[in-house]
Amino acid sequence: MILSFFPPVGNFQGNTWPDMALINLQSFQFYSSSVRTCRSLRKTLNHLCKQGRQLRSWCYGSSVFGTVLSRFRLQYVFSRNYHAELWNQPNSIIGSVHLHGDAGSSSKSCGKWRDEQKFFMELNSCNSAKEIFTFLSSLEVMSDTMAAAALQRICEVEVDDSGLKNPEEVMENEVFRTLCFQFEHESQKLSDTGLLMALQALIKLRVDPWSTLIVRLVSESQERLDKEQLTIKNLRILGESLLDLEGPGCAMLEQIVTQLRGKKLEEWTAEEMAMVYGMLQMSITEKRQYQDLLNHMNNITLTFAPQLNPKLISRILNALVVLDQTQAVPLVIRLCKYSVRHVPQFTDEELVNVLGAFIHFGHRDQFFTEALERHVPKSSFTMHPEVVSKVMLYCCRKLLCSKPIFDAVAESFVYNADKYTTGQIAETIVPFGTLNYLPPTTSPLFRKLERILNARFTQFRPHILLNLLHSCTLIERYPVNFLAKIFNSYFLQQLQAQTPGLDKFVLSQLTQLFLTVTLECPFYEGPKLLPKYRVKSFLIPGRSVESSVDVHLYNRVKNGLVDLLGTRMYFASHVLTPYCYTLDVEIKLDEEGFVLPATQYEEVYRRIALCIDGQKRFCSNSHSLLGKEAIKQRHLQLLGYDVVQIPFFEIEALKNSRDIVEYLHKKIFPHTYRLNW
Repeated sequence: MILSFFPPVGNFQGNTWPDMALINLQSFQFYSSSVRTCRSLRKTLNHLCKQGRQLRSWCYGSSVFGTVLSRFRLQYVFSRNYHAELWNQPNSIIGSVHLHGDAGSSSKSCGKWRDEQKFFMELNSCNSAKEIFTFLSSLEVMSDTMAAAALQRICEVEVDDSGLKNPEEVMENEVFRTLCFQFEHESQKLSDTGLLMALQALIKLRVDPWSTLIVRLVSESQERLDKEQLTIKNLRILGESLLDLEGPGCAMLEQIVTQLRGKKLEEWTAEEMAMVYGMLQMSITEKRQYQDLLNHMNNITLTFAPQLNPKLISRILNALVVLDQTQAVPLVIRLCKYSVRHVPQFTDEELVNVLGAFIHFGHRDQFFTEALERHVPKSSFTMHPEVVSKVMLYCCRKLLCSKPIFDAVAESFVYNADKYTTGQIAETIVPFGTLNYLPPTTSPLFRKLERILNARFTQFRPHILLNLLHSCTLIERYPVNFLAKIFNSYFLQQLQAQTPGLDKFVLSQLTQLFLTVTLECPFYEGPKLLPKYRVKSFLIPGRSVESSVDVHLYNRVKNGLVDLLGTRMYFASHVLTPYCYTLDVEIKLDEEGFVLPATQYEEVYRRIALCIDGQKRFCSNSHSLLGKEAIKQRHLQLLGYDVVQIPFFEIEALKNSRDIVEYLHKKIFPHTYRLNW
């Protein structure tokens, strides 16, 4: 429930609040009430003070918010009782009672917390709203920026993705309600920073956007924006607040960006540049919107990239990803380059942003990978699951089979897997299959995965689950216990109902999963995959469960085979088998070992499948076959083919055609002399 934050008035019993609309309406009477009424109230309060109720004054100015928080409870109870008496009287004044005392007494009371740095250190040590309110109640005086910072700190400790964790503890607190009242009624006297920080915090705390509190703060912000005197930092705070309040369609955002364009970017600090990047990434709704401003920012940022600290590098890279600044590749590369030195210093969130930029822009840096290989083994047990999954996704996208990273992640996953979301589990496990790597802790790793699947099977999105189980089969870990659910018509309907549906790649995964069970798990007796869900070829354009042959490498091997066999008729290329796989080259032999013409189908005793494996079929940092190529060769052997692997690194080491012919002879016919065909 969203409440409007004003002290309760009228006939008040227990926790019953008066009508919210009535409160807002009555609060406006404060501003329309006569001077005579205000003077009458002051006289009454002065009279009560003389009788022993010591109420210190609130001191207002450009820097002092002047709240005597140690007297909050006394002020609040008094004002509440007073309003109850005046509720039925004309010209009633709704709100927290405040007095303008002499400046001298306020100056004296400011001595204790004159050092704002000490205030912020103490504030940041508070880990709950209760601690913050207790701390504030111990103070005599603080500036409006301090009060706003206190509200910001409440947001940090009490607000999560679902909103305010303990709304009653915050909203019904007297200190909080009095702060809100003062921010509302003295909005014109606040400093720019105090005003905008308070507005941002109150919006995050889910204060009613139609309450007079928010309306007045926004109205005051608009007036100051019209004067065009707000700093870049305050423009950014206002922009973020408006985005939270109204979304990207807010009219004031256009005014903010216009003012940013009018400022000299060359004079901006790195922090200011990062702030504007952050605001734009949230406010831009159309592709290439404000692109002229972004181009200028990208060029300026390029010059001071070496001076950026880890936090700013992370924020700017994240903004470049969200804004899809593909034309800013030089800036991305430079920021990624300088991020290498900060890998140990990045927070989990910052490292996620950096990894996201590497993945999004397709950038790869050997030194960054090496830094990860040093950092991840030391920190894998304490890293947030999102960091671990992003590291594995980075390795998977770059085809980096890193033993130090994979071993550390596998070990930590066994202990921390229950903290992972289903998406994070898939991103962490799939790379093991994709890159064809089994860690030393394979047995406990997959036992843990099986327990998770048993407990959380229905929580996985269908496509994520299929991708996860399919990747397990690539490294000979067969999800037999779950296949009955995968081949079930209900699960297939779920696949079809969600994007990308049952496209050719998904059908290829299902078909290969069924083929794997048929060839490698003959004991499986569960449901079969219906023929209508099976493909005839695994080789499809774009994303595929097998790779097409490298043309340059194929031509070299083809020319060598012609020289070896004497003519092109003795071998076939790009042969589609009845089992969906496409052979790079097929050679047929009769029972005596003689080579048959490729067009002959009778008297075929042996079939040799040449796998001409180009560089893209291997991990980028090793000579280890990718999982999809390893399972293909494994299946071809089970189907009766003699598989001969022709890897690129062996062919590239040969100097001339004669060496290639000799090489192919030893590979294909290792036990025979050279034959003349």
